[in-house]
Amino acid sequence: MWVRLLGTGTSHGIPVIGCACPVCTSPDTRNSRTRSSILVESFEGRVVVDTTPEFRLQALAAGLAELDAVLFTHSHADHIFGLDDVRIFNWRTKQPMPIYGTAETLETIRDRFIYVFEETQEGGGKPKVTLNPIEGPFEVAGLHVTPLEVRHGGMPVTAFRFRDRDGGPEFAYVTDCNYIAPETMAQLAGLDLLILDALGKHRHPTHFSLEQAIEVARQLHPRRTLFTHISHSLEHAETNAQLPPSMALAYDGQVVEL
Repeated sequence: MWVRLLGTGTSHGIPVIGCACPVCTSPDTRNSRTRSSILVESFEGRVVVDTTPEFRLQALAAGLAELDAVLFTHSHADHIFGLDDVRIFNWRTKQPMPIYGTAETLETIRDRFIYVFEETQEGGGKPKVTLNPIEGPFEVAGLHVTPLEVRHGGMPVTAFRFRDRDGGPEFAYVTDCNYIAPETMAQLAGLDLLILDALGKHRHPTHFSLEQAIEVARQLHPRRTLFTHISHSLEHAETNAQLPPSMALAYDGQVVEL
């Protein structure tokens, strides 16, 4: 199983429009962060978690020619607004794209992309999708996926725990959150890799700060932790030099083999 960090930035992306701070103007490409998303690949297929506004560019950078499904954590703009670009995969397979999310997330996606679900003139084409409400663990593209609820302020967000269908290493993707209930923490134990929200230096009403995320990682004891959904308050090399050996800021294009 392979995990590629397609994007690791917060909702503004890095560089932030009009910002001349040291991170936004950094020559280190690891400080350039598109909106947060991952690609998970097994020996049987590929899935993407969230379709960001840069999804097309992320797919090109990853050399992504085939895609079996899309999983959604929640319905905020920075996580869904690239959905239209799945239509190229429809064109290749002549099949609709399965998308997975909670009933609430899928309903919001239906509202935001109403043209996808109505009879309209297609022009250059429109995505064809099938909606799959998440009601518990499921299997897709050779992966066993366990959905877990975390909190993004008052909003529920779906985290995902992955393993190959036949077992082996496990990792979890936990983005956009500032609270994880004790019962969910228990379900995040024993990971080989944890990818966790860590927005920046200061506490935030809907995201973990880096300090809070470090504490969560210490409680969970994964073999390795990568932080994502990062703002321009965290410079890549400088921050990583101060983190424990098993923890690091992720960067766009980073690939982890499990």
